[in-house]
Amino acid sequence: MSGGYYLTDDQFIEEWLKLGSPQKFADKHKLNIRSVFNRRRVIESRKGVELPTFNDARCNTLTKLQQTPGHARRGTEMEKGRVVVFSDAHFWPDDVSTSYKALLMIIKEFKPTVIVANGDMFDGSQASRHARIGWENTPTVKEELEACQEMMAGIEAVAKGAELIWTLGNHDARFETFLSAQMGTYEGVAGFTLKDHFPLWKPCWSYWVNEDTVIKHRWKGGFAAGRSNTLNSGCNIITGHTHNLAVQPFTDYNGTRYGVQTGCLANIHGEQFMAYTEDNPKDWREGFALLSFERGRLMLPELIQVCGEDEVEFRGCINKV
Repeated sequence: MSGGYYLTDDQFIEEWLKLGSPQKFADKHKLNIRSVFNRRRVIESRKGVELPTFNDARCNTLTKLQQTPGHARRGTEMEKGRVVVFSDAHFWPDDVSTSYKALLMIIKEFKPTVIVANGDMFDGSQASRHARIGWENTPTVKEELEACQEMMAGIEAVAKGAELIWTLGNHDARFETFLSAQMGTYEGVAGFTLKDHFPLWKPCWSYWVNEDTVIKHRWKGGFAAGRSNTLNSGCNIITGHTHNLAVQPFTDYNGTRYGVQTGCLANIHGEQFMAYTEDNPKDWREGFALLSFERGRLMLPELIQVCGEDEVEFRGCINKV
């Protein structure tokens, strides 16, 4: 029987207080973990009690890693809620993309529990290890940083209490990599790490929602990165980096999971991309993702995609932003 229904409510509570973990409960009673989440929720509502997770190896690891220095793993348990994930903004002075305007609109309307900036907010054109292309004139680090601060502040203004997470990307890392290589003696001085300039955003390399969904900037590359990521990770995985906007389901004996690529928040024809792409066609898409969790389960991810000047496609409609 599913959800441990051969156990009475009182027996379920007694067993839960011994195990303290959805995964351990599911393993012991040979149940689907989603059924355990559902039964726990029903009993909490019916009995007016709380059955918190307190003995889960992964949750303990997440909590422990949150306390470690530097950028590591963060996470949350979410029974019901929404997460907005955007990436590859490459914020540039005096450039406000259609996707950015849509992002503010979606945050205001859906009031997500968590907002994840999934890497490459800061472009770092002058801090790059790549040589300058011709006489290319790019913004200074100061100009880029100020543009990034202005755009992130705009998101903060509409966040309304949402947890703000910044899963760092390879471009973001340029800020500190350049400084550590050139001026290592300034280690520990305020302002020499990117997070010093964005105090409301919690930096990390990966962000977990429940035990089966991870958000991080990149892992596998290429056009089919979404499928490759979820195939190899064994969980739902939401990544940026490729500038592709796609949801790629994968189904096996364990059920269906999703590989999501979160597109490009920047204007894909913006100045920051013109030189190094040599003005070639770009198989990229401007947009971002909306994740919804119900009964602890990731529902089919939704995409918001730019389809014209100040217009985005979402849920079968063209929306003006």
